[in-house]
Amino acid sequence: MKAKLLELLESEQFVSGEKISVELGCSRTAVWKHIEELRKNGYEVEAVPRKGYRIISRPNTISPHEIKMNLKTKAIGQEISYYKTTSSTQEIAHRLAQEGAVEGHVVIADEQTKGKGRMGREWHSPHGSSISLSIILRPKIPPQKAPQLTLLAAVSVVRGIKQTTGIDCDIKWPNDLLINGKKVVGILTEMQSEPDYIHSVIIGIGINVNHQEKHFSPDIKEIATSLAIEKKEEISRATLLRHIFSELEILYEDYIEHGFTTVKSLWECHAISLGKRIKARTMTGTLSGVAKGITDEGVLLLEDDDGVVHHIYSADIDIS
Repeated sequence: MKAKLLELLESEQFVSGEKISVELGCSRTAVWKHIEELRKNGYEVEAVPRKGYRIISRPNTISPHEIKMNLKTKAIGQEISYYKTTSSTQEIAHRLAQEGAVEGHVVIADEQTKGKGRMGREWHSPHGSSISLSIILRPKIPPQKAPQLTLLAAVSVVRGIKQTTGIDCDIKWPNDLLINGKKVVGILTEMQSEPDYIHSVIIGIGINVNHQEKHFSPDIKEIATSLAIEKKEEISRATLLRHIFSELEILYEDYIEHGFTTVKSLWECHAISLGKRIKARTMTGTLSGVAKGITDEGVLLLEDDDGVVHHIYSADIDIS
């Protein structure tokens, strides 16, 4: 109901109470109550006799009704579990997936207190300025192909950010998005599976959206940034999410039908490390060499100084 009302009030023109009543299928008294509820939630709604209502300003929220307004996807983001504060959207998404949540179900939080990145690292998500979300997918692909979805998600977020802000992001294999060398997005992909069957893939995405420099602790201030810092203006988080969900669904449908080819090409267009000298810190040691590309499985190829090409499945990458 809120999403429908917001869509009706989206234009700058007044919408009569009678029209809202007809469109929502409720009484004029109920319309007034819905308008008052919007005001309580931070929307500034102007009411003029014989003209109707219009929204003057809206809060920068990521509530489900704000995200779903004009969202055209078939699956991704059509079901949303929203939390003002939670410890980890990944943990909730894993539980919901086990309970049978549909593909495309999104868990989203305004604040995440125990967010995690790769290798158990903490991901800082201050209230009201970040986006923390986890998306449940149920791809019918072999488990060994699941890492490709990390790269697919990275391309989707790059395209969503570009569409929303005009900013170009670089991708650092496998899961970081950078602007001017500073991290703005982290992606974590986890899987529930059997040896030959995927039950679900949970894609966790953390985005620094409206952080200011004061939000970053001294130890990460030099390596992290936000979209607002780079754009020098506040970014609509709901608009950004709609664009990301749309881009993700387009690429995901193409991937399921045609495979990794399109994603690989798009990923390579944004990859910052290809052709450059890198250090790859793996669980078994550190390798140095030149990043030559990725395989059709999404595995990084590193050629060392002896000309030996190594397949890197999981590592932290430093670019020389």
